[in-house]
Amino acid sequence: MPRRPKSKVEPNPSVLARLLQSGLRKGLTRAYHGVQLDPAKYLETMRRAHRLPISTWSDMFRVEEAVVKHHADRIIRSASRAAALEGTGLGLGGMLTILPDAGILSAITVRMLHRLSLIYGFEYNTEDETQELWLAAASAAGLDMGREFIGKQAATHLVPAIIDRMAVKLGAEVAEKWTGRVIPLISAAAAGTLNYYFVRSWGRRAQKHFHDRHMAVRKRSLREPRYLAMAHATHLNRAN
Repeated sequence: MPRRPKSKVEPNPSVLARLLQSGLRKGLTRAYHGVQLDPAKYLETMRRAHRLPISTWSDMFRVEEAVVKHHADRIIRSASRAAALEGTGLGLGGMLTILPDAGILSAITVRMLHRLSLIYGFEYNTEDETQELWLAAASAAGLDMGREFIGKQAATHLVPAIIDRMAVKLGAEVAEKWTGRVIPLISAAAAGTLNYYFVRSWGRRAQKHFHDRHMAVRKRSLREPRYLAMAHATHLNRAN
């Protein structure tokens, strides 16, 4: 009888899921404690580089809607490209680099979310506001954090609980997609592509969350006669 060809041995998705969950959990925890942006420095950067006529982030509620969306789109593109480059580089190591890749990917994503929150006018200075940012991150990850879940968590345990649930869900979701990383040279391009779409997808969902909140605040402010104006050239400025 003809010998049946050997089937390709693929990594167990459950093993990959646990690896990814561990990497994401560590990366998100580090991001919570140390990779958030300095809102004041980022404000100055946006004012100088993009000529935004704002003195505080809350002024973004008076900036033209198209300008806000333009900068939000730019932030998502930049983060997605950074994730793709990171994934392509570490992807050369195949499964051996999944843990560091997941950690770096977490940091890129959290910084993107923080930038989006600022662009939409939400600065999150206090601990309670920071928790709101992480609830937004969970929503962008597709998690429904209802009142029952929030009510069960002590204030100091809320963000760690959110991180744990995010790590479990995201790790399980992408495990099967990342099985190709067992072949290093092929996986480099695949990892870059997966990282790109992972961050872009998360960014788009977060953008919708912040946009909806932004518009709710803007509608409440429509009674105010004064709105900041921006030149058409600034509105179309594509410089990063």
